[in-house]
Amino acid sequence: MRMAHVARARVVIVGGGFGGVYAALELQRRLRRDPSVEITIVSRDNFFLFTPMLHEVAASDLDVTHIVSPVRKLLHGVSFFDGDVTRLDLERRTVVVAHGDDSHTHDLPYDHLVIALGSVTNFFGLPGLEEHALTMKSLGDAIALRNRLIALLEEADTECGADVRERLLTCVVAGAGFAGVETIAAINDFVREALRFYPNLTEDMVRMVLVHPGDVILPELSPSLGRYAERKLAARGIEVRPRTKVDAVTADTVTLNDGTRLTAGTLIWTAGTTPSPLVAALPCVRERARLRVNEYLEVPGWPGVWALGDCALVPNGQTGSFHPPTAQHAIREGRCVGRNLVATLRGGTKRRFAFRTIGQLATIGRRTGVAQILGINFSGFVAWWLWRTIYLSKLPRFEKKCRVALDWTLDLVFSKDLVKFSTARTVAMAPAVAAATAPTLEKLAAARA
Repeated sequence: MRMAHVARARVVIVGGGFGGVYAALELQRRLRRDPSVEITIVSRDNFFLFTPMLHEVAASDLDVTHIVSPVRKLLHGVSFFDGDVTRLDLERRTVVVAHGDDSHTHDLPYDHLVIALGSVTNFFGLPGLEEHALTMKSLGDAIALRNRLIALLEEADTECGADVRERLLTCVVAGAGFAGVETIAAINDFVREALRFYPNLTEDMVRMVLVHPGDVILPELSPSLGRYAERKLAARGIEVRPRTKVDAVTADTVTLNDGTRLTAGTLIWTAGTTPSPLVAALPCVRERARLRVNEYLEVPGWPGVWALGDCALVPNGQTGSFHPPTAQHAIREGRCVGRNLVATLRGGTKRRFAFRTIGQLATIGRRTGVAQILGINFSGFVAWWLWRTIYLSKLPRFEKKCRVALDWTLDLVFSKDLVKFSTARTVAMAPAVAAATAPTLEKLAAARA
């Protein structure tokens, strides 16, 4: 007797950040043995990046692969599609994904769609900014920054680099939120500790500048912690410029809105993000460029469509405002979507999303940090220890926890690595060398003939 075919409910999650991955983890936990549901997550990267530790990769504190977890190892009961989402067709209930060397497209039909596309860097149309600035949102960004810093040190140490050392050794970070402060603190330690391996360079040649439009850095924390962080950064040679914005950027200069022109070869932009451009193309209600969702994280007017994380505006029923787009909120939103989606599939009761920020922490270099946990302020070594302890506990997979802990332990004994990571293939001979040696090779060939 032939068994009747039972249609499977298709759940498609777009985005492999905190929101998307934790929604998939929750669905995996609740539906692992349910053959009636098919779960697929789509992401351009085949790994989950633990972004709170990104600055430590840029500063050579952690190995490149130790803060990423392969999606296929992390999600056992979920199908993974490695590709770029090019369009969300809500009318046809289809996700269009491009992948492969030729970027051919696939249509992934869905019954439930979880939109967790995150955000992209916002350059605000400032002249030269997008062309010349580095960002700190991806693993590639951290590797590029590390390579840039090492390359600049190598060039500045040479005789021919003596006349341009001011440009080579000046680094500007725009934006003094968590990403900006942690990045400049980490790379400042990295560069200054590396100087002993460069005999022609001294600490007074290095200039690190932190530009911030507000009165105090780290506005997410209390003003007292922000001022403490400013004092610590200044004591370590970092120039903090509050109430200042970047106006324009060239390959050699950074112009500020107060008229100051800094000769700098590196600008790291952490001063703005905006939701994925795919969100703007959706026929949904948006506010502040983000998808407006209800208290269950559903997109109103579109049954079966859910949104969370940086691309969603999630109402806070307790305050009447909205939840901030932070990782700790995205994790809980992902779990909430997973629970509510299962409740929808099985006829259960959905739960409203409710979460209050537990705390926020930042490292500011040299085993020092600032933290605000449950309304209590911490600073100095204790805050730094809390940062490492808490984030290590949040890092997915026991294997990665062990690798990071080992990196941190070895860092107490050995100096930071100065190796540039390059993916370029080896060539037989550099073009300049080939051109210079061509006449000699021709003469040798003629003599042999």
